[in-house]
Amino acid sequence: MADYIYGINPVKEGLGGRRQPLELFIDEAVDRDRLQQLIDLATERGIDVRRRRKEDLTRMVGNAHHQGAVLHLEAFDYVELEDLLRQWQDSGRDALFLLVDGITDPHNLGALLRNADAAGCQGVIIPKDRNCPITNVVDKASAGAAEHLPICQVTNLARAIQQLKDVGIWVYGLAADEPAVSLYKENLRGNLALIIGSEGQGMRQRTRALCDGLLEIPMQGGVSSLNASAAGAVALFEVVRQKMCAES
Repeated sequence: MADYIYGINPVKEGLGGRRQPLELFIDEAVDRDRLQQLIDLATERGIDVRRRRKEDLTRMVGNAHHQGAVLHLEAFDYVELEDLLRQWQDSGRDALFLLVDGITDPHNLGALLRNADAAGCQGVIIPKDRNCPITNVVDKASAGAAEHLPICQVTNLARAIQQLKDVGIWVYGLAADEPAVSLYKENLRGNLALIIGSEGQGMRQRTRALCDGLLEIPMQGGVSSLNASAAGAVALFEVVRQKMCAES
């Protein structure tokens, strides 16, 4: 089944992403100059451009925040875990993967994907159950990162974690209680994966038990925690900082 993504940035990324675009729909009432780059990109790829009323686009994607641009493209293609690991091994780079456990808000998941892409993650792993899949809302919230970042959906997250560990990847989970240690005191160089749990419950107990270590973000103010996407950004870019320091 094909998908629709919407919004100027996600559509732009979708026109250059892994999936095959099928048709570009633009709001007939929107200033053409605002959407001209999208029209040019579609034309270069031989994609039909069709003008529609704003109401038709809203009905198409179930959301009025489409900014006058909707892209019809192939259904989202998840990457197999074995292929994800093979791509990393062939790259010759240190591993950096993001795993999510119980992220049900599509905006949070989209923001995490955007963070992961910006931090240079080689892929994101999400569970099929109790977690938001990749939808057009997730794609919009990711600013199009979902169209480039390899994303793997697994039936059993615990088994996926074990597979990562079997190939020499250290797995750390973000937590807010003992025995978690400060994110800034742990050596996060080398091959590693970070797990972000849900805001209310954190990681599931089985996921937590499989972690090689638990990390906390030291909080300096009156609130006790950050939301999942903010915490993910802090942790991912601490990894990036440490790796860059090691290389300099």
